[in-house]
Amino acid sequence: MNYDVLKLENQLCFPIYACSREVVKKYKPFLDEIGLTYTQYIVMMVLWEKKSINVKSLGECLYLDSGTLTPLLKKLESNGFISRIRSAEDERNLIVTITDKGEGLKVKAVEIPFKLASCLNLSPEEAKLLYSLLYKILGNSKEV
Repeated sequence: MNYDVLKLENQLCFPIYACSREVVKKYKPFLDEIGLTYTQYIVMMVLWEKKSINVKSLGECLYLDSGTLTPLLKKLESNGFISRIRSAEDERNLIVTITDKGEGLKVKAVEIPFKLASCLNLSPEEAKLLYSLLYKILGNSKEV
């Protein structure tokens, strides 16, 4: 039997995993300046766009479960960036809303994507292709 299929260098998942870790590492100094972790940053990006969202929908947007979201939402709330309230229509629904302080953080964060892009050494065309391929994989993973 040929076991080459089990070599790390033959795994598509490994470079995706390793790149993800390396890219998140590159974000760290920029996010430290505004007091967010990467996961908190992606939550804030959704809230900067939507202003208010229920936890279930937020988890779907970010591919995160409530067990991962709950502690980071508590931290964002304790920092004054968001509020969490139960829906009046359905108490099982927890609504996350950006605060003025959280909205103000957007001004500090707006340069981060540009700073990160300069670290990645990809042409705009390469970045666009990578983006589309990764979202193709994500789209396919939802269908399984």
